Amino acid sequence: MKGIVCFFSSLYCLFGFSQSEHFTVKSISLNDEKPHFGLSFAQNNQVLFTSYLLNKNGKVKTYLTDGILSLYLGDKTESGDISNVKPLLIDSKEDIWHITSAFLSTDGKKLYVTTNYINRKSKPKGDFKETNFHIEIAEYIEGIGWTNFKVLPFCKPQYSYAHPSLSSDGKTLYFTANIRGGKEMAKGPSDIFKVDVLGENTYSEPKNLGSQVNSYSGEMFPFISHTNTLYFASNRSNGFGGFDIYKSEMNEKGVFQKAEILPQPINSKADDVCFVIDETETLGYFSSKREEGKGEDDIYYFTVE
Repeated sequence: MKGIVCFFSSLYCLFGFSQSEHFTVKSISLNDEKPHFGLSFAQNNQVLFTSYLLNKNGKVKTYLTDGILSLYLGDKTESGDISNVKPLLIDSKEDIWHITSAFLSTDGKKLYVTTNYINRKSKPKGDFKETNFHIEIAEYIEGIGWTNFKVLPFCKPQYSYAHPSLSSDGKTLYFTANIRGGKEMAKGPSDIFKVDVLGENTYSEPKNLGSQVNSYSGEMFPFISHTNTLYFASNRSNGFGGFDIYKSEMNEKGVFQKAEILPQPINSKADDVCFVIDETETLGYFSSKREEGKGEDDIYYFTVE
């Protein structure tokens, strides 16, 4: 844990949008001893997130000694809480069962997930680690749920690909990867990349976002806003400690500018990740392991004023 910081449920601080705007941060009632992270917005004022998969008795399902992670969908209330939480409906015939993050397209027709090949029937050939992550896409069929999961074609099994975030126009997919070799390789343990979405499960080759965004440390959980500001987490040395949340704004030429760290109370001395902001840029969520939390990763709600 990062230690006690200057953080209260109604703390105002400059947010970096302008000198006249402030924000408020608070923990939500959903939080308990289980982890809650991998946040993204969904249609109908809903929020998608990751937590442990539970059995009928409410106990955490495990594989060996680790809890199995799955997706949940809840309604965002006026106060920022997430209510009416239910497991995301996935086709019972699918053998995908360990999902660490996901992103729904704006039209709600495509679901991108981070998963691995553990206990999967269909696996790529060759020598690779089953624990390596990759990104899959699924479609929704009424009465069945999310189904027909397909591995994105640029995901090579010897590397890890994770944390998908789709631009609002659906034309660009951002993600984290540890690709090695070649001009576009990751410089740190994981970098943020992008691909052009060309349609019919066709994509361009991954492109590294470069040194204005990435560092020789780890970058994780990218999120691209409706105004093309990229938010992400990094454990680079100039932060408050652990993983902190940064932002990089895209200029008129489509190039991301030098990343800037967000201030407290968005960041703390603990790991702060999974920052998302709505299309009005007035509210959002992030996950944190800060000391006053209840679980492994708690969800915090913020508003901008």
